[in-house]
Amino acid sequence: MNTVTGAKVLERFPAGSPRGSWPAEEYAARRRAGGEPATVVMDLESDAFLVVVPSGDD
Repeated sequence: MNTVTGAKVLERFPAGSPRGSWPAEEYAARRRAGGEPATVVMDLESDAFLVVVPSGDD
């Protein structure tokens, strides 16, 4: 897992998913259902969606 600006990256998904497919959002929703505060952000440099949670390194 990588750390990005105070957040831990759980998973990466390429931005070129088929129309109507939202794998990053679906993955984040499953993690949220399991009690993790997962959100989706866009990494413009790698053209990918990242599912992240707060790193907890406060």
